[in-house]
Amino acid sequence: MNIFLAGASGVIGLPLLKLLRDAGHAVTGTTRSAAKVAAIEAQGARAVVVDAFDAAALRQAVARAKPEVVIHQLTDLPDAMDPAQMVAVRERNGRLRIEGTRNLMDAAKAAGARRVVAQSIAFIYAPGDGPRREGDPLDDSEAQRSTIAGVVALEDAVLNTPGVDGVVLRYGRLYGPGTWFAAPGGAGPLTTDAAAHAALLAVTRGAPGVYNIAEDDGAFSIGKARRELGFDPGFRIN
Repeated sequence: MNIFLAGASGVIGLPLLKLLRDAGHAVTGTTRSAAKVAAIEAQGARAVVVDAFDAAALRQAVARAKPEVVIHQLTDLPDAMDPAQMVAVRERNGRLRIEGTRNLMDAAKAAGARRVVAQSIAFIYAPGDGPRREGDPLDDSEAQRSTIAGVVALEDAVLNTPGVDGVVLRYGRLYGPGTWFAAPGGAGPLTTDAAAHAALLAVTRGAPGVYNIAEDDGAFSIGKARRELGFDPGFRIN
């Protein structure tokens, strides 16, 4: 099927392109940088340079792709983590989650896409006993305020756009090549390969809604993703 992958040149986007290609899908992938076009095309996708904040250009790009499914892997994160810059990073990423998601969902609806699969995060639940489940409350503490605002806006737009089946994947803390962490650390770690595979699965599987996507370390319940998507946290491309 025709798939529009927003954020195709990212640490999840590139392995996802390979998985989508291998599954026989025709993919249009976006990047903000012309320098990353070759990496997208190397995976057999059609590359489009577009900024998610440019609503008109994004709508045009999605319309040209005529996608049945749109995948949202947009982030605004630096290649390396600098603790001194984290407040600014959270603000930028929050703005992308709010404004970029709204623009992408408007474009998806206008283009007639029937399904949207979107990246969110799992490490935003309020503290509690036992693994956090998809219906548990989120952490509304002051420390998480800017992050939660972006996550709530993203998930609301994806799940509540009329005529579009929205699937939200709440990813755990990514580790491995290209991420901020070489090895798993903290609650609910996740490799980019397993994250990409979950997105591939969600293209054709699972009812609309929210799914925790992480390794099974007891922090987050992943039973729903296992049952409905066939998610396997041990999946690796190579």
